Amino acid sequence: MPKWINLLFLSFFTAVAGEAFFFTFIDPKLLYLFGEPVYWSPMVVYSLGFFMFWALTGLTAALVALMLKPGAEVNREGTHRPHVA
Repeated sequence: MPKWINLLFLSFFTAVAGEAFFFTFIDPKLLYLFGEPVYWSPMVVYSLGFFMFWALTGLTAALVALMLKPGAEVNREGTHRPHVA
């Protein structure tokens, strides 16, 4: 569990940096979604953008953590079954 908390915590900071960089160059009032202008308030756009960045960086961190496991450990995880007599 602490590993996942660390991953989410680090992805939180990555999302903050990503949102700051993205919205430095993009005005939320000029965004389009599926060809239509977005009429949401800038706070809603910033919030949704932050959660989008956090979800993407969290997913990336989780995939990296999964790929760092040795193959033997991954294959061994499903073989622990209780012995039934």
